[in-house]
Amino acid sequence: MHELSLSRSILDAAVAHADGRSVVAVDVTVGALRQVVPNSLSFYFEIVSHGTICEGAQLRAHVAPARMRCACGHEWELHEPAFRCPRCAGGEVTVLSGEELTVDSIEVEETDGENPGGQYETKEEPCTAAR
Repeated sequence: MHELSLSRSILDAAVAHADGRSVVAVDVTVGALRQVVPNSLSFYFEIVSHGTICEGAQLRAHVAPARMRCACGHEWELHEPAFRCPRCAGGEVTVLSGEELTVDSIEVEETDGENPGGQYETKEEPCTAAR
């Protein structure tokens, strides 16, 4: 259920960076170790975005793999919850990636100043959200 509060934080970041423009899409990176279900995140984002400039925006969640490094120097991508080094079987490991949750970009609609008929173009803007 923590996806609800995460969705709210993502919404807050998108609204802050959209500068009042309608948001078309929000791209986020979710680390594989974050224990976040991307479909639940999208579901809750749809709910919390009602009545905001993000209403109807697509939340595109990309899962970042978990990467580890052992004290022996070996690095690997973690595919199953086995936190021992595949080279030396050591347990002194560091997580390099897989715990992140970032808002990578937002796509907004902008009125083209040369087209008063209301045609829109999209613009992506990078931003980050706190964990």
